[in-house]
This record gives sequence, C-alpha cells and structure tokens, in this order.
Amino acid sequence: MAIELNPYEARVIGCLLEKEVTTPDLYPLTLNSLTTAANQKSNREPVYALSEAEVLDAVESLKSKRLISDLEGFGSRVTKYQHRFCNTEFGSLQFSEQEKGIVCVMLLRGPQTPGELRTRTNRLCEFSDVGQVESVLNGMIEKGYVAQLPREPGKRESRYAHLFGSEAPTETVTPSFSPEPQQEGLTDRVEALEAEVAELKALVNQLMDNQG
Repeated sequence: MAIELNPYEARVIGCLLEKEVTTPDLYPLTLNSLTTAANQKSNREPVYALSEAEVLDAVESLKSKRLISDLEGFGSRVTKYQHRFCNTEFGSLQFSEQEKGIVCVMLLRGPQTPGELRTRTNRLCEFSDVGQVESVLNGMIEKGYVAQLPREPGKRESRYAHLFGSEAPTETVTPSFSPEPQQEGLTDRVEALEAEVAELKALVNQLMDNQG
C-alpha cells in the first residue's frame, strides 16, 4: 500500500473524513477545530491530548505526502485544512460511501468488528445489517485496503483493520494448520492474561494521571 500513516496522521485524516460528512458547514477545518476533533473523548480510541503544535506537525507531514491541502482567504484570515486522501481528483483512492465510512472509523478507533462498524458508521453511511458490512469488508480485503485479524479468545466476531500505515497489522488471517487443542487452549489463556495485564496497566496510568 502506497499510503503510510503514523498514528497521529491517521487521526488527522480520520477527523477530516468524519467532519466532512457530519459537520459540512464547518469543513474545511481550522487548526484549532482539527485539534479539538483529534482530542475528542467520544468516538476515538485511544483518546489523545495533542497540542496544536503536534497536530500541525502531522498536518505538515500529510501535506508533504499530498494527502492534505490548506485553504486561505475566502473571507477568513485563518488557514483551513481539507483532506486529499480519497474521492478527490488528486488521488487514486475512490471509495463508496460505505467503504469511506468504514475506513474513517478504523482510522479513528482502530480495529473493529462488523457489528461495531455497523453501529459506529451510522452518522457516516447506512448498512441494512451486519451481513452487508461483512460483504463490503470482503470487497475491501480483495482490494488490499483492509485485513481480517485473528479472532481474539472469547470473542464471537473477528476484527478488521485498515492497511494504511505503520500501525497496520502484520498478522492477519491466512489459511494454516490448526494447532493441537492443548496448545491452542494454552495460547488462548496466555493471550487473555496479556490482555488483562494491558487493561490493568492502562487503568493504573489513568488513575495516576487523574491524581496528577
């Protein structure tokens, strides 16, 4: 994939894709509005606390990649930013409304299950059911935009992730032999324990931040 986004760049592009649809009257976005959008506590994972300088660094990097352009004038002395990531005359990426909604949510929230995508894209596009989400995802996998991740222990649905960047998954679902039942059970328990440890670390860090 030609487009490589680091996590902050992915957040900026995701915000521009989102606000283009949800608040068209305010789009393109000023640096202040873009920073506020990047640091939203809802519909974001992880939650960031980026400074305007950090957002501007990401913007400048994206401009050098020709994925963002800035607008000046038009009755305002404040520079505004718009994406050139997809569905523009400048790039090769052309998404359907549903594909664009899926990519936007993945850029903002990381890997998602089909059920999560159906719910979380409701302001961006429409899906009749989870089956339709899965159908669109399968098409995106064929085009090389999305990958299906190995199913997590205890989860009913697999998660899917975008393939636009350095945080993109390296391990995806591929045909392979089935591990021995005993080994598979041990692996599941280890992965579950690792997930619990990660959650506990995040909780401790959050508590320390709140106390600080």
